[in-house]
Amino acid sequence: MLNNKSVLITGGTGSFGKMFTKLIFKRFPEVKRLVILSRDEQKHYQMAIEYPEDKYPAIRYFIGDVREESRLISAFEGIDIVIHAAAMKHVHLAEYNPMECVKTNILGAENVINAALKCGIKKVVALSTDKAAAPINLYGATKLASDKLFIAANNIRGKRDITFSVVRYGNVMGSNGSVMPFFLKKRKEGVLPITDNRMTRFNISLEDGCEMVFNAIENAWGGEIFVPKIPSYKIVDVATAIGPECRQELVGMRPGEKLHEEMITASDSINTIDLGKYYCILPQQPIFDIKEYKNHFKGVNVPAGFSYDSGSNAQWETVDSLRQLIKKFVDSNFEA
Repeated sequence: MLNNKSVLITGGTGSFGKMFTKLIFKRFPEVKRLVILSRDEQKHYQMAIEYPEDKYPAIRYFIGDVREESRLISAFEGIDIVIHAAAMKHVHLAEYNPMECVKTNILGAENVINAALKCGIKKVVALSTDKAAAPINLYGATKLASDKLFIAANNIRGKRDITFSVVRYGNVMGSNGSVMPFFLKKRKEGVLPITDNRMTRFNISLEDGCEMVFNAIENAWGGEIFVPKIPSYKIVDVATAIGPECRQELVGMRPGEKLHEEMITASDSINTIDLGKYYCILPQQPIFDIKEYKNHFKGVNVPAGFSYDSGSNAQWETVDSLRQLIKKFVDSNFEA
């Protein structure tokens, strides 16, 4: 799929980018070029230690910001596939710095689209978030706008051989800024801060998030939002799994937080089909025949009024299963 292809990842020095890079080199040793685009010089330096160019001759480290279209045009030259992972994602920081979030998440998305159209890119896959469904915070609102931009980009491609699609998933276990590494650091203090005892979140591993992107690269027809079927967890269960001896202290919800996250709203259900491993929210103005799409992928309409949220999910992580996942994360990230 990616052998002899040139791939670029925006925000490529982040948690997703590093895992996706690892999987590309493992599965597609003949990848032609892998460009890591990020504005963070220090993260480039650190990633280059792990993936030096003399050992991985296909890799390139490209300092740039999605806010600057001209830089993206330079970076996209000769690229076949773009994975858009760059984002300002911390909810409370976005609430305090709203225009910075808008510039990166919305205007940055527009720049990626424009550069892709100008540079002959074949496929663009954008990463979304559960917070984009029925958003109550600015981060979620900007990602919803970003999703809409990428979906609508299929309608302005003209005769270009290019598709834009989106993958939407929940909290990535162990990613930068997520609750697991936060609790692991805090447990030595003997107290773990809990925003609300009722709070739940979806859970997905970094590798499963990458699998969704591989699926979109291979199967997207343009305009879909792919949503995984994944378990939920209770925040208090994560705290218990990490620090059973710690006291859990209620500190209240931060600005823009939800008790439960949604990935598919009841309003989305009209356009949502079940693909087995994933759900797919189809575009309202598709560039393909919906009946043909459903037949090809054996898609089935979800029930009327269907919604998918972390509080009413049928799949749940337990304290024991979380403890196993946490041990696996610690073993793989904090080896001596």
